Amino acid sequence: MAASKKAVLGPLVGAVDQGTSSTRFLVFNSKTAELLSHHQVEIKQEFPREGWVEQDPKEILHSVYECIEKTCEKLGQLNIDISNIKAIGVSNQRETTVVWDKLTGEPLYNAVAAPVSPGPSDPAAVVPSGSSVPAAGASSVWLDLRTQSTVESLSKRIPGNNNFVKSKTGLPLSTYFSAVKLRWLLDNVRKVQKAVEEDRALFGTIDSWLIWSLTGGASGGVHCTDVTNASRTMLFNIHSLEWDKELCEFFEIPMKILPNVRSSSEIYGLMKISHSLKAGALEGVPISGCLGDQSAALVGQMCFQDGQAKNTYGTGCFLLCNTGRKCVFSEHGLLTTVAYKLGRDKPVYYALEGSVAIAGAVIRWLRDNLGIIKTSEEIEKLAKEVGTSYGCYFVPAFSGLYAPYWEPSARGIICGLTQFTNKCHIAFAALEAVCFQTREILDAMNRDCGIPLSHLQVDGGMTNNKILMQLQADILYIPVVKPSMPETTALGAAMAAGAAEGVGVWSLEPEDLSAVTMERFEPQINAEESEIRYSTWKKAVMKSMGWVTTQSSESGDPSIFCSLPLGFFIVSSMVMLIGARYLSGMP
Repeated sequence: MAASKKAVLGPLVGAVDQGTSSTRFLVFNSKTAELLSHHQVEIKQEFPREGWVEQDPKEILHSVYECIEKTCEKLGQLNIDISNIKAIGVSNQRETTVVWDKLTGEPLYNAVAAPVSPGPSDPAAVVPSGSSVPAAGASSVWLDLRTQSTVESLSKRIPGNNNFVKSKTGLPLSTYFSAVKLRWLLDNVRKVQKAVEEDRALFGTIDSWLIWSLTGGASGGVHCTDVTNASRTMLFNIHSLEWDKELCEFFEIPMKILPNVRSSSEIYGLMKISHSLKAGALEGVPISGCLGDQSAALVGQMCFQDGQAKNTYGTGCFLLCNTGRKCVFSEHGLLTTVAYKLGRDKPVYYALEGSVAIAGAVIRWLRDNLGIIKTSEEIEKLAKEVGTSYGCYFVPAFSGLYAPYWEPSARGIICGLTQFTNKCHIAFAALEAVCFQTREILDAMNRDCGIPLSHLQVDGGMTNNKILMQLQADILYIPVVKPSMPETTALGAAMAAGAAEGVGVWSLEPEDLSAVTMERFEPQINAEESEIRYSTWKKAVMKSMGWVTTQSSESGDPSIFCSLPLGFFIVSSMVMLIGARYLSGMP
């Protein structure tokens, strides 16, 4: 019998999507953006102490090789010729810090990650006096306890200009970004100190570690990063697009350990065989795209115009708004960051970035803490049963309020309860809370940019919830646009790789996404109703403030009950009363 023929397709492009919980490798048809195959591997997080989060750099690297090999096997089973893969892009979790030995290729310590994603500007940041954004309290869940003392020490040395760090980087001095993590490693890990002294140490974010390793490692690997990842280190001048000597001196970081900064779309090096892992299916394929995950999603959503924005719905929400070729510094606690630079000779584009701290996390809270749902997917069914919150509002300020309020004393409340309120109304209110928080960040972006959004592009796991998407359109009172291709982060990395000079298989024009259709959610309420609901949310937010009044409130002191919301006692009393009536057989 004749052997089956290999499927004939346009040039293919692969993308490594390396996140905090998993690694994936995906392969796209560059002519249609169709996803052909992928493989995913879960990776572990380690918590050696409270507030410390680490990952094994070698486990991350091995997971990348495994995903590549398995995806290539799957393509073979589909009779797709892997020799048609012309380039590979890398998208990665940002800020996570790795230091390794350039002679042996061995990490000198675990990768130091952030506890979770920050708010629009990390509330654990030490913000100098005179800044437009007040510092929040140390009770923040975003606080990296490992590096907080490092930040406090550094803040005392800030030069006369209070905006010394922010004016150069667009970032506040914070535990979240890479420079502080690197400073901690240099201060506390002897193996790192010794390697720096002996000129053996290299530093990088996850993209740097992967590209160096995949292009040969200790046998000639390319030590580089791209502008988007560099812009999250607090060492990179986003105006000159270079490592900043003054910042490196301020953090006491030796510049010799830093990677070369390249554009987001150019050939960095070629894939090499890993003999130890017996992996080499894509040997010789150029790695030619590199973007931090949120920038990759912006590219994958084709947000190339000034004023276009995307929101990624996950545990929290990440909102990026393209501000074009100009840096816009926020007066409302948003971050200024590099969006992308798609070629050596192409211009750099900037973005404002904001985050909703609690999005998918509030659904998990309803599942794990209250038990009103068994799976996250059930919340849509509950919300659909009632179609309204019936005046119930849920402010999930579990560890304070973030931008635009910056109020560490706030705590979560559910208000507007009546005897008619049931779990379906609370589920609906939880979904509304995600949408109201998103509107607050987008309002801040509109004020900073001066360009009101005409629509919002969305991605992420929560966008499968149609009620959430419709609520978002109603509350923003603009259309919400969701692509049929959910893998926008990996797609963005693939697009950057395929468009690189010397590869040239992706033109970055809208017609190159012919396989991607859009689902559009239009507002279904009038503007007046949208504003009334939003203003009531604002009232609920004000009610959430001022609950934490003393340090003892957070440390198990009995006086914590003095700072619990009144609603807590009302709900508790109602539950006890209903329970007593039920047990006694009363109607």
